[in-house]
Amino acid sequence: MGNLEKLLAEIRQCRLCEEHLPLGARPVLRARVSARLLIVGQAPGTKVHASGIPWDDPSGDRLRLWLNIDKDTFYDQNKVAIIPMGFCYPGRLPKGGDKPPRPECAPTWHPPLLEHLPNIEMTVLAGAYSQKRFLGSKRARNLTETVRAWRDHAPEFMPLPHPSWRTVGWQKRNPWFDAEVLPALRRRVRELI
Repeated sequence: MGNLEKLLAEIRQCRLCEEHLPLGARPVLRARVSARLLIVGQAPGTKVHASGIPWDDPSGDRLRLWLNIDKDTFYDQNKVAIIPMGFCYPGRLPKGGDKPPRPECAPTWHPPLLEHLPNIEMTVLAGAYSQKRFLGSKRARNLTETVRAWRDHAPEFMPLPHPSWRTVGWQKRNPWFDAEVLPALRRRVRELI
């Protein structure tokens, strides 16, 4: 078993924050050393927790549409690595929506994971949590401005909104996303996979 496989096995056994997880620990991620595209999202929802397959929900359907790739390609670990900010379902907020990703995951597991992914050429940052971690002070003052400034982060990073149902309205209010960002994203993804 290679070093990455050992690390993934260790992560899948992680129980670091289990006491805070309403459905228990079930880390969901995928990676192989050969992957050239990395997708960093927020945290699994209840459907993903149940299936154990990342982005196995309507948000994943929207993300695949944005990337212009089919499920077989998306789930080909030799091409695409999928590492969320929080590996387990964090629970619901009192007023609806999921809680933020648990704060323990990314600082604990991202550094060793990224060391074992030397071929990543572009990282898709789906949502504000991943943008905050990976872009740090280079982020704009909010998600919309960060996504609008995608050229400042390319080709290494591609900041996107989280592809939840809430994004439909955001896309309508920001037509530049479909006109400028998605074509550039799709071209780059085609080059990588």
